[in-house]
Amino acid sequence: MMDSQENALELGKNEEVVNEEVTSQVETIESSESVAEEPVRPVYETKADVLHRLQDIAHGEETPQKDEVEYLKTSFYKLHVAEREAKLKEYLDAGGDPEQYQYTPDPDEESFKAEMGIIKERRAKVFKELEAEKQDNLAKKLAIIDRIKAMVTTPDEANKNYKEFKTLQDQWREIKNVPADKANELWRNYQLYVEQFYDMLRLNSEAREYDFKKNLGLKTALCEAAEKLADEEDVISAFHQLQKLHQEYREIGPVAKEQREEIWNRFKAASSVINKRHQQHFESVRAKEEDNLARKTVLCEKVEAIAAEENKGSGDWEKHTKQIIDIQTEWKTIGFAPQKMNVKIFERFRAACDDFFGRKAAYFKGLKDTFKENADKKRALIEKAKSLQDSTDWKSTSDKFIALQKEWKTIGMVPKKLGDQLWEEFLGVCNTFFEARNAAGAGQRGEERENLEKKQGIIEQLKALAAETGEDVAEKVQKLVEEYNAVGHVPYKEKDKLYKEFHAVLDKLYKDLNISVAKRKLSSFKQNLKQVAERGENALDNERTRLFRQYENLKSEIQTYENNLGFLNASSKKGNSLIDEMNRKVQKLKDDMNLIREKIKAIDAENKQ
Repeated sequence: MMDSQENALELGKNEEVVNEEVTSQVETIESSESVAEEPVRPVYETKADVLHRLQDIAHGEETPQKDEVEYLKTSFYKLHVAEREAKLKEYLDAGGDPEQYQYTPDPDEESFKAEMGIIKERRAKVFKELEAEKQDNLAKKLAIIDRIKAMVTTPDEANKNYKEFKTLQDQWREIKNVPADKANELWRNYQLYVEQFYDMLRLNSEAREYDFKKNLGLKTALCEAAEKLADEEDVISAFHQLQKLHQEYREIGPVAKEQREEIWNRFKAASSVINKRHQQHFESVRAKEEDNLARKTVLCEKVEAIAAEENKGSGDWEKHTKQIIDIQTEWKTIGFAPQKMNVKIFERFRAACDDFFGRKAAYFKGLKDTFKENADKKRALIEKAKSLQDSTDWKSTSDKFIALQKEWKTIGMVPKKLGDQLWEEFLGVCNTFFEARNAAGAGQRGEERENLEKKQGIIEQLKALAAETGEDVAEKVQKLVEEYNAVGHVPYKEKDKLYKEFHAVLDKLYKDLNISVAKRKLSSFKQNLKQVAERGENALDNERTRLFRQYENLKSEIQTYENNLGFLNASSKKGNSLIDEMNRKVQKLKDDMNLIREKIKAIDAENKQ
């Protein structure tokens, strides 16, 4: 009796070891089922295909499977993103403005979400029903164990209840799933009391041996089947087939005591080969998935970093859009991540992309009003230009056109195509005016060339006067200056050169004339001093006083001019012409002041005599 119990406990222990191994493997394969079963999944070419399958699941009789639902979700959004990118590329290839492009809502996505909601509710309901069924099966199997336990009180009772015992075994096999946390303990108890029943059973040896032999044959066949699975190329299929063999092995009754350990060890050894192959395959798949997850995580971080960057204008948005599209293209080349993370990492990636493109759409939508305002401003400038294009007031209108062109540059951007059209229209109006002005100015340029020749001739005459010494030289100089000033405009490019040449000759003449005239005036003044003295006792003093006041006035006037010159030299941006003119006046005043000083000296000399 004790031997039988010990063997039964040993069998239960061995079964537990295998069951724990199987349970571990089952949990492992469930965690990666979507990847392991990937080769037999259909490849969906369109969103409509995905939706059609999803609707079959949502509204059909079949139980929604988590791995297939997740696969459908991933497939749909891959197609969804690809379709959206294709529409953007088609728009850009057709010459569309990327700043104007907006993503439109996808009605298929709304349908997809609705069907997924239905499936989620159905899965929750099925899960609840399955859990209730497992609890009911547990209660039924516990009742069977209690019934068998009651049958093994005595060998006579065992013999008498053999038929009922076989019926209970059949019922046990018909009852399927129970809660996973109760399965091992339940199986150990069942095997314990089944073995105890057989050990107490007092059947005739022929029947007993027949039963053991039949069970041995069945378990041997299962061992052979398990051993053949080592040659199965599809590791996943071999593993699933092994699970079925384990289930069948459990349902078969015991064999002779001396053969129990041997047959179990054989079956366990064959199982270990399949389990090891499956574990190695899964570890390889898992490593690849982890690598894919790492690569996809890096891409998520890149998109999130780009989305976080500041976009100061349309150029930044366009640059960052290209970067994200390149990253999306790279994403498509990477395989699945681990099943528990596959959907999450895709949703993270999609959220970052949607955040960027959503804000981009909002930005360009906000630009519409600005574009319209800028376009209206440019149209207003075009109308102003049109109102001026026929004017013949060339100088004034030219300034107005230049002002309009400067104002045009201050107006913000508009869509490129419209901007080009407005600019061409504005430029055409400007060209109309300036072409007319240039045509009218052709005759004027001829007149300016004639004026240049006249002024150059006057300058040559002034140079010739520098060699004369007659009393009428100053009068001739003044006459030529008046003639020079009466001549009209010369070509703009010749203006400065001519001005410098004219005043260089004039300055030399004035300098020479001033010295000569001053000498003549001083000599004449000295000759007249005796006549002044004869007028009275104070006549010379009165003349001296008059001259001194004149001297002080000239000195003050010179000081004023020199102060003004200092101011112009420090901050004025005017040309040198004004400074040169003032310097000539200052020199003339100084010459006059020197002449007066010499006259005063002459009076003082006369008074001493």
